[in-house]
Amino acid sequence: MGDVFVAGAGMTRIGRRAESLPSLMAEASHAALAVAGLETPEAIVVAAMNPEEFLGDGNFASNVATHMGFADVPTIRIETATSSGAAALYAGFAQVAARLRRNVLVVGGEKMTHLSTPRVSELIGRSIDPYERSYGATMPALAGLITRALLARHADGAREIAQVAVKNHANAVRNPYAHFPTAVTLDEVMASRMVADPLRLLHCCPISDGAAAVVLTAETTAVRVAGIGQGTDTLAVRHRRDLTSFRATQAAARAAFAMAGFGPARVDFAEIHDAFAPFELISLEDTGLVPPGKAGRATLDGETALDGRLPINPSGGLKARGHPLAATGLAQIVECVWQLTGRAEGRQLDGRIALAHSIGGLATNNWISILESRG
Repeated sequence: MGDVFVAGAGMTRIGRRAESLPSLMAEASHAALAVAGLETPEAIVVAAMNPEEFLGDGNFASNVATHMGFADVPTIRIETATSSGAAALYAGFAQVAARLRRNVLVVGGEKMTHLSTPRVSELIGRSIDPYERSYGATMPALAGLITRALLARHADGAREIAQVAVKNHANAVRNPYAHFPTAVTLDEVMASRMVADPLRLLHCCPISDGAAAVVLTAETTAVRVAGIGQGTDTLAVRHRRDLTSFRATQAAARAAFAMAGFGPARVDFAEIHDAFAPFELISLEDTGLVPPGKAGRATLDGETALDGRLPINPSGGLKARGHPLAATGLAQIVECVWQLTGRAEGRQLDGRIALAHSIGGLATNNWISILESRG
């Protein structure tokens, strides 16, 4: 297997966007290609969770490639629910690692804000177990059950979870691409309206539009993909062994670190999937970045803040940067690349090893990607 590097990264501003999804994907793609110094990629991998329902468009890989002016470039579409962007990265990585291609453009995006919130929630909810869904379960409802189980184990859990949102909004203030670049206080989070008890509005990520893209290459650049791993679990939450950890994340982390040849102690900062604030705490422990039972206290103590020992979600995370589904896994990679190459103006970190963690569905198809600065 050959080494794979990142030659370019680009993304759109995340939020409520008037442009079409192909236009947003073209914007992110051409930005990444410009940084890579390429006019045309050898292949394209497109990530979109559900454009057939969100937009009414099928054959979406060809749709996007044609819109970008690359109708003659081999293109495929990848989908693993909300981790589709990370899965697309893997598909592009595999092509380059196998030397089937010398360079591959990977782009993901979603456009949802033109639909009502109940309609978006219903479409996203199709990625959970059909039997549980038949009893009225939704993504926020199941996340609420997991949160309640987490709170039962932590005396100060409510404040710990709220602090995740406070921290990530503070980071988003420094990110011009963020959906919500506004600060919030602990009291505001804990007083926001209830969504799915005990989850409140400011514990939950927004519905967002946007796109992100990277160019992967066999040529040596400043950033190498050191490791990438996938983990899966039962679709049904009722069949899980434990509600307060995600087996899919643990398996993905083991695979990614095994490929990288080092462990979580080497990671300098991370982008963690925080569609719901408590998921950041669970995932910090599942990835091995924080010891079991310590993520909440580490967050309250400022260890995961921008100026802390282990900065988490410098972009603002899904909570405040936004969560355009299939774009998210790649937006995390873009943030890591920008941090590693000194392009994260206003929130720049030091460090050589970055980790990106993406959850598909309710933690049924998860990914860990590890990037290493070669500078």
